Amino acid sequence: MNSKPKKEIDNKTNPIDFLWTQKIPLRDGLSLNATIYKPKQEKPVPAIFTLTPYIADSYHSNAVYFTQNGYAFAAIDCRGRGNSEGTFEPNADEGKDGYDIVEWLTEQSWCDGSVAMWGGSYSGFNQWMTIKEFPPHLKTIIPVASSHMAVDFPIYRNIFFPYIIQWLTWTSGRTLNTNLFKDQKFWREKFRELYLNHLPFKELDRIVGNTSSYFQTWLKHPCPDKYWSTRALTSEQYKKLNIPILTITGHYDADQPGAMQYYKMHKKYSSLENFNHYLIIGPWDHAGTRNPEKKFGGLEFGENSLLDMKKLNKEWYDWILKNGKKPKFLKDKVCYYLMEADEWKFAINLDSISNQTKRLYLNSNEEKANSFEQPGVLSEIFPENSQPDKYIYDPLDVRPAELETEDRDNYLTDQKFIKDLFGNGLIYQTLPFEENTEITGYVKFSTWISLNVPDTDFEVTLFEILPDGSSIFLTQDFMRARYRESLKQEKLIIPGEINRYEFAGFTFFSRLIRKNSRLRLLIKSPNSIYIQKNYNSGGVVAEESGKDARTALITLYHDAEYQSYLDIPVVV
Repeated sequence: MNSKPKKEIDNKTNPIDFLWTQKIPLRDGLSLNATIYKPKQEKPVPAIFTLTPYIADSYHSNAVYFTQNGYAFAAIDCRGRGNSEGTFEPNADEGKDGYDIVEWLTEQSWCDGSVAMWGGSYSGFNQWMTIKEFPPHLKTIIPVASSHMAVDFPIYRNIFFPYIIQWLTWTSGRTLNTNLFKDQKFWREKFRELYLNHLPFKELDRIVGNTSSYFQTWLKHPCPDKYWSTRALTSEQYKKLNIPILTITGHYDADQPGAMQYYKMHKKYSSLENFNHYLIIGPWDHAGTRNPEKKFGGLEFGENSLLDMKKLNKEWYDWILKNGKKPKFLKDKVCYYLMEADEWKFAINLDSISNQTKRLYLNSNEEKANSFEQPGVLSEIFPENSQPDKYIYDPLDVRPAELETEDRDNYLTDQKFIKDLFGNGLIYQTLPFEENTEITGYVKFSTWISLNVPDTDFEVTLFEILPDGSSIFLTQDFMRARYRESLKQEKLIIPGEINRYEFAGFTFFSRLIRKNSRLRLLIKSPNSIYIQKNYNSGGVVAEESGKDARTALITLYHDAEYQSYLDIPVVV
């Protein structure tokens, strides 16, 4: 595939018709607003639509592109947003509304009876909610960077992030409050106010000045319960899916956990004959899944990273809806980009990529794993009599707030900031790699820990350390100690008891680790204005405040009886 997008077709050659404020009736008597783009011709064509809370006009350029390439395109405001009727309740009505949209589109004279969906993030979620209703005329979906409720939004690993009130404010009312949403200085100050005054997380919407019933409702459901399950597919629904799907996500996409959850659950429950699901994982952040950029976060990738996403999407629709040729790029069901090699690789499924697991045990000398200058050890040598390592997490320590005062363009590579913000914690590092090594897939970290408090949070991050000492963020996982055995059931810690912790929620990545590079594992308790604070009392975390704070002493074991290790997926 060409690395540089081709120039869009001139609409003088392929003129379009435009239908403003078309009303789509819903089963409950309300109507949604649609902006329709269609080729200026009498022949009916397949229809593509996006259902969005971000106002239909924001999809104008995509609509024009698809229309000039032989499709009708409908940009549709979610209920309660833009010019659509009703009240917007985030992530609540998209499934049945999506069904009604599909069947309305098929009845239009300019539609040939085939309907597809397109869109990313929230509009990726909408596609999954629509497909689970099984509208008979929906032929395919392309969910991009799809959020998944209770997997990556509004909780991630059962932890809330202040960003959720920022997003709710962006989508409050009927218009898009983009200037306010993008004013990072404003949001930092509001998050700092909560953080520095040790206020309960549930007061954040009041502090921001946008009290939200949805915010408060979400806080009452801090784990994947029945409330969230209505906003996801059941195993039976996954089994019934039988239309082609193209999922797209990125190594640094914040919604990668959600996008991959849909893919993995579909594969788990689907029969082989029904599983017509392709997956693309590129070197992109959230926005880059639709508009790839070579540079972001301090990283820079090669020319091959710049897929022409519009062209690829069009080729997919041509293949499925017009009996065209299969896109040349899709050489197998899984397409992933190997970072540092600037190479796309292909596999029949995720499980077939890695053919070796390398186990790296944690160890330390003289109980020292607390400094970047003298870190603990990650190696294949089995530990025997090594002593445990310890660190302290004090929820009342607000020093990190003094560092989080501005945006960081190089957030994936800024080692000085990482060191400054690290505070207390544990650090383990490999020796330099003796040869180039491809690591592709999911790492897993298993450890034994004792606490002196009934609960705390953990943040585990893996970096590549280059020969010059610079660092590159690879993947990360979080855990709230009370959910160590199950995300669905809390179990508070018995102080002093040694418990096993399995960190299996790391994001997928693929990178060629060059000879003489190292891997570095950081383990700490998160303490930041950008994450919900756990005050370690064992109560309802959203209601805890400074008066509930308890200082945690964390002891991590790595001896012959209590082995702690990192499993990395290697491609040989």
